[in-house]
Amino acid sequence: MNNPGTNATSPAATAIGGLLASGDPPPVGIVNSGGRSPFLLTGDHAGVAVPRALGRLGIDEADHARHIACDIGVRALGDRLSALLDATFVHQIYSRLVIDCNRRPDAADAIPAMSDGTAIPANAMLSAADRAARVAAIHAPYQDAIAATIDARQARGQATILVALHSFTPVMAGSARPWEIGILHDGGDPSFARATLAALIAQGGFVVGDNEPYRMDGTDHSVPRHAYPRGLPYVEVEFRQDRLAAPGGVALWADRFADALLAAVQGRRPIGEAPASGPMP
Repeated sequence: MNNPGTNATSPAATAIGGLLASGDPPPVGIVNSGGRSPFLLTGDHAGVAVPRALGRLGIDEADHARHIACDIGVRALGDRLSALLDATFVHQIYSRLVIDCNRRPDAADAIPAMSDGTAIPANAMLSAADRAARVAAIHAPYQDAIAATIDARQARGQATILVALHSFTPVMAGSARPWEIGILHDGGDPSFARATLAALIAQGGFVVGDNEPYRMDGTDHSVPRHAYPRGLPYVEVEFRQDRLAAPGGVALWADRFADALLAAVQGRRPIGEAPASGPMP
């Protein structure tokens, strides 16, 4: 088993070619690949890397540091949750501005030419071949790594609850968002997501959104792709970025969310307490 907090790459992630050059990082990171818990964490927008061939996508450093480039705080949050829960964390290395791995690869907004008022020059007027190169180099290996991880877990009889980690900006289009954490759910079997929502509300002391600030809908790709057809329990969660960025914020919100996940499965135990034997329920 990999030590929690360390990264490995899946076989699909090690192939470099096409858009990615030998100096570019692989598209997928996997933390704690041998995690024993049922939770499989994903970070569709965790990364900020850009292939060398695309330069800085035509945007400046300030825009690259904004929420348009990644889900701020999710990488650190995923690492923390992986350690707390003994969970595998599969995360994207490249920026969502290169290609959004939580969109269908053929969706118009998978490679946005404009994001929250900022033009992305490198994404304008792309040819079909340009788009296909990004799909082949980044989107497909990431989605294949999630599928392969689930297949391997099923082959060894390990249960899987898909937990998709995202974060959101506290203000969008001039409107403040009051929620501090939101639980998204829609099709498939939403019962685990609803149980996690109830557990967070029961903790009290912070504002929880039910399908807020976003609804899970037809634009989502990863959870519907992997959880729905397999009948897997799932939860998609959104953390407000200013809460994660506050001193101690990642640790605080990881602890709260881990506690809610454990409360949503039968056999609640305190955070950090290992099961007596075998995997967690």
